Amino acid sequence: MKRLITAAVLLPLVILFILKATVFQFSLLVFLLSLLGLDEFYRMALPHRRAEGRGAALTGAASVFVIFSGSPVVPLLTLTALVLAFSLVALFRLKEIRQAAPDVALILTGFLYVPLLLAHLVLVRALPHGISWLFLIMVIVMAGDSFAYYVGSSIGKTPLYPAVSPKKSVEGALGGLAGSVSGAVIAKFTFFPELSIVHCFGAALVLGVLGQLGDLFESLIKRSCGVKDSGSIIPGHGGVLDRIDSILFAAPAAYYYAYFLF
Repeated sequence: MKRLITAAVLLPLVILFILKATVFQFSLLVFLLSLLGLDEFYRMALPHRRAEGRGAALTGAASVFVIFSGSPVVPLLTLTALVLAFSLVALFRLKEIRQAAPDVALILTGFLYVPLLLAHLVLVRALPHGISWLFLIMVIVMAGDSFAYYVGSSIGKTPLYPAVSPKKSVEGALGGLAGSVSGAVIAKFTFFPELSIVHCFGAALVLGVLGQLGDLFESLIKRSCGVKDSGSIIPGHGGVLDRIDSILFAAPAAYYYAYFLF
């Protein structure tokens, strides 16, 4: 019930915001999600380095705004600066020599995992039909999640990846892909008429597969860190990473699909 209430409140607000917000205003939402997601990642992966984690979360999330620089050099410069800065932080805030390498590796992984991937949502928003593409991502991922859950709960017998997510099944994964395709077809006949049937299947399969892999990857991280949820900020749903794990992998695929193929 808590999950349903939270979804009933948040989902309409997100939809309304996407419809009304400018590209820059939408980037503020992506910045917030990146900040919260990175903070959760560092809380899980580096609980003993909270000061560095907070600094890395803030600066990493702020890197989302380099998209507006208009220069291909600035994003590379920003990533270089982050790598150098937090490598030096690790160098001069040593607590244990053996822990230094994995600590700095995890800090840099956080930059690549959350803001780099999530920033593609801003690029998607800036595309022609960008709002429709954002909604298509949501529909494909959400329909895939729902179908995977119900199919897996009903007839799932073959474990998909038990070492990472024991409850997921092959049947559920296939049901999820069917749900993603169904969602894309519904999108075509409701809010995205420019989408051809070929693109319904192409985009749904690419985003659906990567969305499920994104979900598994976050499960891998949580299992590695020994936690059940990435956080508790969303009542009934866990943390921000628990909600955007599929989108993190699907967003770049959506952008490059739309840019090169659509």
